[in-house]
Amino acid sequence: MTRSVRLILLTLLAAAGTVASRGQQPALGVVPGTAAPASAPVISGAHPAAPTGYVLISPVVQPTLSPGVILLLELEGRFSQETTEGGGKAFVGWFADDAVTLSNGKPAVLGRGAIAQTANWDPKIYQLSWVAQGAQMGPSNDMGFTWGRYEGHATDHKGKPIVTSGRYITIWKKLPDGSWKVAMDASADEPPFSGDCCALPKP
Repeated sequence: MTRSVRLILLTLLAAAGTVASRGQQPALGVVPGTAAPASAPVISGAHPAAPTGYVLISPVVQPTLSPGVILLLELEGRFSQETTEGGGKAFVGWFADDAVTLSNGKPAVLGRGAIAQTANWDPKIYQLSWVAQGAQMGPSNDMGFTWGRYEGHATDHKGKPIVTSGRYITIWKKLPDGSWKVAMDASADEPPFSGDCCALPKP
């Protein structure tokens, strides 16, 4: 869920297809016609198409969440919904003018204009969705962050489904006009196998 976020084309050959970080359309052999992401429970304002296999944090299951955390979760839900429906153009619309994105092994992308040059995918070809699994609001209530898991769905040139997934963090800031925008977005691919992220190097 990009999510995401991730906006410099990252081409990784895996099995018979390519994968990319959140906010990145698979770069090679993609054709229209991929299936939509699987359904999952989501927070208020989130899109029903969302990554599976995670524990959802929401006001329903945790009624003690602060108003600031609830606000951030709702923002993230709207961000994901609009991106799933509108593709790269909708994704970019959530970023501040001076925003930064970070992706696996790639230079930082500085500014919404530069981000827009890499986030140009068509939602009919590539579907990106995500759901926040946690959030924290800063003490001044004008900056906070959300984090969670994203999934991207596409097909290769043979029509074989390509599914990418990973973790992301979104840093939000409140602008002088009262609106909230993404200040920084970063993502990392899931490890190939559970536990690989924490495993010690083998001799």
